[in-house]
Amino acid sequence: MRAIAKWEEVPIFDSEEAEADFWAENKPDLRLMEGSVAAPTEASGSVAISLRIDARMLARIKRVAQSRYLNYQSMIKQWLSERLENELRERGGRRQNEEGRMQNEE
Repeated sequence: MRAIAKWEEVPIFDSEEAEADFWAENKPDLRLMEGSVAAPTEASGSVAISLRIDARMLARIKRVAQSRYLNYQSMIKQWLSERLENELRERGGRRQNEEGRMQNEE
């Protein structure tokens, strides 16, 4: 399997099948992946937390992250961010529906 050292080496794909074929024979170099993750800045306000997770669940999370060439902690943060956005979007949609219903009642 060939390691991709620069993003420029990844072509633009015509189809998902072409992309799957490419990634079946190539993998991103770990340094490339680490360089793609934004470094925390003072402005980001990142805070370290402690979180207890079942050992089996953590092992499964690490396997999924490894299969995606990601750091498991970064993947967990990505999942949390995506879920938070979904929750906020759903809550906003509910609020708009309630406001519309109240206006219709008037």
